[in-house]
Amino acid sequence: MNKIKDLTQGNIFSQILKLAIPIIATSFVQMAYNMTDLAWLGHVGKETVSAVGMALYLIWFGASLMFIPKIGAEVGISQSIGKKKPKDAQAYAKNAFSISLIISILFALLVWIFAIPIIGTFNIESGWVNETAVSYLRIVALGMPFTYSNITISGIYNGVGNTKIPFIVNAIGLILNIILDPILIFGWHAIPAMGAQGAAIATVASQILVFLIFMYYLHFKQNPLNLKHYLGKIQAKYFIPIIKVGGPVALQSVCFAFLAMVLARVLNEIAKGNEIPFAVQSIGAQIEALSWMTASGFSTALGTFTGQNFGAKKWDRIQKGFFITLGIAGFIGLISTTLFLFAGESIFGLFLKNSEQEVVQLGIVYLIILSFSQCFMSIEITATGAFNGVGKAIPPAIIGIIGNILRIPFAFLFSYTLINWLPGFHNYISEKYIIVTGVWWGLTLTSILKGSFLFFWFLTLLYRHPENTHPLPYQNLWIRLIPSRLRQTTIILNPLENEKIKKRT
Repeated sequence: MNKIKDLTQGNIFSQILKLAIPIIATSFVQMAYNMTDLAWLGHVGKETVSAVGMALYLIWFGASLMFIPKIGAEVGISQSIGKKKPKDAQAYAKNAFSISLIISILFALLVWIFAIPIIGTFNIESGWVNETAVSYLRIVALGMPFTYSNITISGIYNGVGNTKIPFIVNAIGLILNIILDPILIFGWHAIPAMGAQGAAIATVASQILVFLIFMYYLHFKQNPLNLKHYLGKIQAKYFIPIIKVGGPVALQSVCFAFLAMVLARVLNEIAKGNEIPFAVQSIGAQIEALSWMTASGFSTALGTFTGQNFGAKKWDRIQKGFFITLGIAGFIGLISTTLFLFAGESIFGLFLKNSEQEVVQLGIVYLIILSFSQCFMSIEITATGAFNGVGKAIPPAIIGIIGNILRIPFAFLFSYTLINWLPGFHNYISEKYIIVTGVWWGLTLTSILKGSFLFFWFLTLLYRHPENTHPLPYQNLWIRLIPSRLRQTTIILNPLENEKIKKRT
């Protein structure tokens, strides 16, 4: 085996940083595909942005399914490396890749067949917007087997600690996408202007190129697991652990994507068919992804780091890695909060024509509201990576799914029952738009709740795990903050923990 990083010894901060930076860069590259499309299409008009925004929700839904093989590969490979079992690491890679190919092909077929009724669920009145969304979605579906397989291949490299290769390969694809987007969207010489369809073709072409380069690297240049073939028979011995770890993460993300689609419909109903709030939310979600993707990069790095040290049973490093990454993620959240509060107009204006001032002003309000939850969102994502690393993906799934479900009733609660208690933002928007801000206040509140609960849940895991004999930093403070009922049921009343608690206190 070559190009595998040993994360069970050495400086923790530098290891996490070196792992995270390429992952973050890769995430930005992947996000930049959609942002590049929206940035160019914003100059075509808000109707085109709305059309592509609807399609992006479904693409996001499919990418969520890829968390099954991706997270399964990252955790299975990293834990196998920590246990010094290279054959198991190879098997996890093969099984994950085979699973991803099967899922992506099936999903692409379903999208192609049911594109029209799926887009119809968004309840947009404009027939042109709906037709454009269907056309964009069907073109993108042709490239889904390549796009989604690329996600899993990145996970294989992440699992061995080689996070630079995914960045390099995806960056090459982005360059092609940046070149093709304006040519295919607006036309050039003999090439006709194709609008949203052109953006879809550019994305598919770029992802096919990324897949081909990955294949070249895996077989000829950087084959970290020394595998000759990545496709093969799926084995229950490895399939089941992949599902156990990746399944809850995928379920959470799928529910998130599905509920986001439901919330988009709720937003359209509250806005009474006005496409401007939906366009704002579509662009705003891409902007917020800047902080989300950055925190996710550190979360993925923490998952790989934790996986290896969990396999090696080095709980002192697991604990230190968690708090170090938490500090970094919190700092990222503060930066995002500051930018959203004070630079909203400049940020949102990048995606729209100068004539779309009504959309920009509502976008400023969107970013102000979401700014209050950025630190908590970063904390939630960090804790998720830590849970994944120790092979316990269910707690983040529980918190994430419940929190996302709450966004639906919260949207109605804030938009109708508590509407008079909400800030008016009269300096930015007219009276008719205040009602839609209730949907966004619901997003912020649930993010705060999810981040808080998941943080204390992982603290509890660290405190009560029988193999972790190292006291937490500021342990007495954290334990006092954990709700007494949770503390009693998970710690004090567990007889297996009594001796450990005595030693600590």
